[in-house]
Amino acid sequence: MANRLEKEDSPYLQQHKENPVDWWPWCDEAFELATQENKAIFISIGYSSCHWCHVMEKNVFENRECADILNRDFICIKVDKEERPDIDKYYQKVYQLLNHRAGGWPTSIFCTPQNKPFFAGTYIPPESDTRSIEGMGFKELTTLIATKIKKSDKQLFKNADEVESFLNHIKHPKEATLLKEDFTKNFLLQAKNNFDTRNGGFSVKPKFPHASTLNTLLTIDKLYDDKSAKAMVEQTLNAMKQGGMYDLVDGGFCRYSTDERWCVPHFEKMLYDNALLIGVYTDSYLAYGDKSHLNTAKECAEFWYNFMCEDDLFYSASDADTEGEEGKYFVYSYEEVTHLLVDAKMEDIKKKLLQMSVTPEGNFEGKNIIRFENGAVPKWFSKLKPYLSALRSKRQYPFIDKKVQTSWSAMMINAMFKLGTIDKKYTKRALKHLDKLLETMFLDGTLYHTTLIHKKPKVVAFLEDYAFIAQALLSAYKYTQEEIYLIHAHRFANKALEEFYDKGVWNFSVGEFVTQAEITDNTYTSSLSVMIDVLLTLGTLLEDEKYTSFAFKTIEYNSYELGRKPIYSPFMLIQALRYIKGDKIIKTKIQNIKNSAYELAKLNYPFILYKANSKESFMICGERSCFAHTYNAQEINSLIN
Repeated sequence: MANRLEKEDSPYLQQHKENPVDWWPWCDEAFELATQENKAIFISIGYSSCHWCHVMEKNVFENRECADILNRDFICIKVDKEERPDIDKYYQKVYQLLNHRAGGWPTSIFCTPQNKPFFAGTYIPPESDTRSIEGMGFKELTTLIATKIKKSDKQLFKNADEVESFLNHIKHPKEATLLKEDFTKNFLLQAKNNFDTRNGGFSVKPKFPHASTLNTLLTIDKLYDDKSAKAMVEQTLNAMKQGGMYDLVDGGFCRYSTDERWCVPHFEKMLYDNALLIGVYTDSYLAYGDKSHLNTAKECAEFWYNFMCEDDLFYSASDADTEGEEGKYFVYSYEEVTHLLVDAKMEDIKKKLLQMSVTPEGNFEGKNIIRFENGAVPKWFSKLKPYLSALRSKRQYPFIDKKVQTSWSAMMINAMFKLGTIDKKYTKRALKHLDKLLETMFLDGTLYHTTLIHKKPKVVAFLEDYAFIAQALLSAYKYTQEEIYLIHAHRFANKALEEFYDKGVWNFSVGEFVTQAEITDNTYTSSLSVMIDVLLTLGTLLEDEKYTSFAFKTIEYNSYELGRKPIYSPFMLIQALRYIKGDKIIKTKIQNIKNSAYELAKLNYPFILYKANSKESFMICGERSCFAHTYNAQEINSLIN
């Protein structure tokens, strides 16, 4: 018999509707019942494509003994962290406070009947294990908590009061720091200290792509011709696309690699990762001319277009698991690949198997992930790829989360505009997706955060939605010069300032959960930093210093942390450099902007905007005056230099 989650739209909540746990969605009624019955509250936060969320469901939430304890002694609430990032951010802060380290998903929060948190965990196995760090299993933990709540344990309630008091205290920066280009030296030092000189990337396992860090290194190289920045970018991008974390058959990047070499991924694919990486690979091609980077960017875009798109709207994610087994859809046996090579009438089969890292032993649980260790994909692979795809097509595809999210969709649209400077079909696609996104998520003057495809949205927008859609709209204006996109971006920026900004401080959400926006680029780029980018662009295009002032105040407010630890806030560092160095504006007739899109995109200076006028020549301007002009787009670089 289904529980209350049966009536929810969220794909993640739908996954739990048949659990024996008597789940509630997030609602006032659940919290009122906890108070009335004096029961502890258990809040479980996750998302539909999360492997360890599935593991906890199987081992704990489908375990009758665990469910009986929860149903008897707790009010249990399920939250989709993608649907309600405000709730998730609040409880991630709780986890960090209680455990002195970053959290993750699934997130397991225990609260008093008055909804004051006192314990936070991630995956908790059903049975206790003295060998694990946490030690206590779910059955033992929930039994202990229920007993303490029934006995009104004073220490537990005191701890909960202290946690709530700390969470409600807003911590302001100690002081402001003068914005300096020298921040880049600190960033480069920190990047080099974290850099894996053998495999690329900026961490040990598990290894995440860190798109914002790569983007900032590209910007630094453009500004200062920094060889070390270029080397870190190229080595990392080359290593990531060898196969494994990057899917060489269907295209698209997985969430992260479980090993240092980018070989064995966590197989889920997220819209935001692919959007940001398309942008980085495209920028790298424009800067360094490596066609393999352009091919990777295009393959990612085509994957999302072919597998993860419906009615010009993008899906959020695909799962790591198929039929309860991680990676089952993606991997191949040695015999399968051998037979496919024979079917494709290939020669030197053993040599080709070795090139693809395919062995009888396998490189993932006895099966094989297709991977080219030397980084170069040989020409013959294009002939084999349809055979590999055809074999996959006979398998069950991983679960797809058909949730549409404003912020993530806008990231992909923005990336497509970049690709459109090289191939115009992506500009056409980006415009179609942008218009459809606005039609779906901007209703009766209200912007929304998320909806299930073909359903009416219910969750109103957060700062990230305003920031990323305004950024995408400004890209649309840049490449089309159609005023409607500038007007929309202007409107959303004004609304964001009105709703989320207060004297240098930006909130991520307001209303039920007031959560402060982060300056760090964590899972993806900080929405606060993207808002600075939007405000600086509006300040230049509209010649309105008000927006530039808001941007400066935001950077200044966070300058102390930015100066000390720029590696955590790479996109904000780009905005600080942009504020210091200033924008350059190319003014020319619209046809020149469209015809010279590729040449203009390859300009070395990273902070360039366009404004259409009636002139045949390209006028090159600063924020207050024009200083050069030419009839040849290829001369602009030297004139700016």
